[in-house]
Amino acid sequence: MVRMREMIRWTTAILPFVALGLGVTGCATIRAHQTVETEQILDAAGFQVKPADTPEELARLQTQTPRKVVRDVRDGQPRYVYADPETCKCSYVGDEQSYQKFQELRLQKKIADEQMSAAHANWEASMNWWGTPWGW
Repeated sequence: MVRMREMIRWTTAILPFVALGLGVTGCATIRAHQTVETEQILDAAGFQVKPADTPEELARLQTQTPRKVVRDVRDGQPRYVYADPETCKCSYVGDEQSYQKFQELRLQKKIADEQMSAAHANWEASMNWWGTPWGW
C-alpha cells in the first residue's frame, strides 16, 4: 500500500513536466515547419538569401525581428527583410516587387490549404462509423 502511494505521488509529480516537455517540443516543431514554408515562399517570390557568415553579421541578425517580413528603407528605396536567426541563420531581402509576389503566393497557399482542409473534412464526413465508405 505504501509503495502504491509512492508510485502515485511520483507519477503525479513527474507527469506535468513530461506534458510540458511534449508541448514545448510540439510548438518548436510547428514553428520550424512554418519557418521553412515561409522561406520557400520568399525564395519563390524572388527574395535574396543573405547568410550571416561572420560573427558580426550573426550578431546583427539576432537584433532583427525574427520570422516576420519587415519593411525597411535603405538609400531611399524600400526593401523587405525576413530574419531567421535560428533555422538558417540568414535573412531574406526583397524589393517592392518581390514583396508583392510574396503576398500573392502566400494568399494562394492559404487558399490551397483551406481547400485541402475542406476536402479532408468532406472525406471524413463521407466515412461511416466503421471507417470505410462501404460500412465494413
